[in-house]
Amino acid sequence: MKKYTNTGSKDTRSGFGAGMTELGQKNENVVALCADLIGSLKFDDFKKNHPERFFQIGIAEANMIGIAAGLTIGGKIPFTGTFANFSTGRVYDQIRQSVAYSDKNVKICASHAGLTLGEDGATHQILEDIGLMKMLPGMTVINTCDYNQTKAATIALADHHGPAYLRFGRPVVPNFMPADEPFVIGKAILLNEGTDVTIVATGHLVWEALIAAEALEAKGISAEVINIHTIKPLDEEAILKSVAKTKCVVTAEEHNILGGLGESVSRVLALNTPAPQEFVAVNDSFGESGTPEQLMEKYKLNNQAIFEAVERVLGRK
Repeated sequence: MKKYTNTGSKDTRSGFGAGMTELGQKNENVVALCADLIGSLKFDDFKKNHPERFFQIGIAEANMIGIAAGLTIGGKIPFTGTFANFSTGRVYDQIRQSVAYSDKNVKICASHAGLTLGEDGATHQILEDIGLMKMLPGMTVINTCDYNQTKAATIALADHHGPAYLRFGRPVVPNFMPADEPFVIGKAILLNEGTDVTIVATGHLVWEALIAAEALEAKGISAEVINIHTIKPLDEEAILKSVAKTKCVVTAEEHNILGGLGESVSRVLALNTPAPQEFVAVNDSFGESGTPEQLMEKYKLNNQAIFEAVERVLGRK
């Protein structure tokens, strides 16, 4: 199988910050809004270099979404930033009414998603956000896997017209995607070709899927690994093409088993070519306080969990 190298672990939120820095230099219509979390969202450089285009809204997330929607009327491209829990669950009504229903060109950028927020615990973690956002008509939903991909996605969103949700994380994770790889919204990336099983992964679970694929190869199992960075619109063609070959699939995500990538893949398979599927996701529960590593281990969101899911799904072919 193709080998991927960690070129230096970084947090994906810093990829967002780097993307915003570049956008600030090249697109004068890009503006940034933050809900009292400048450092956490890595807005520091944008604020320093473009203070006239940076708006500190304070701990008033609903107001932030409303202001962002208004700014689009004047041709601005607003990028809002706060924790994923506060970016979605706290302000869902404002997003639905002022952004999605009104088809406003707002980019809702959410850090600290999933369990890997860590020690702050269940009140700050969110495992329902992909489901919430993908159900909104017209909303693009992106969940990136590393620093490079998050930077590229941030830049790409400025040229994409329409409401969008960009989800990324807090912890330092392997950085392995090529820095010069174009980010194409809605187009999956085939990381490794295989014949026995398809592993469809998103976000932090993409690297774990690659580790699992190596372990599976050592056992004589050929795994095809697909990086689904765009949950909606989903690259159905890539999924169907792969499953037509392997006849089974494992989905892996740092999200509730209900409403996430796995269910989107299930719908595609049910409508086109039903096949055995196993889910690596949080099993309908809230998170808790702990280190990212402890939580990913306890909630079975790592390469070992993916390996075991592959063994189960192979037994169902």
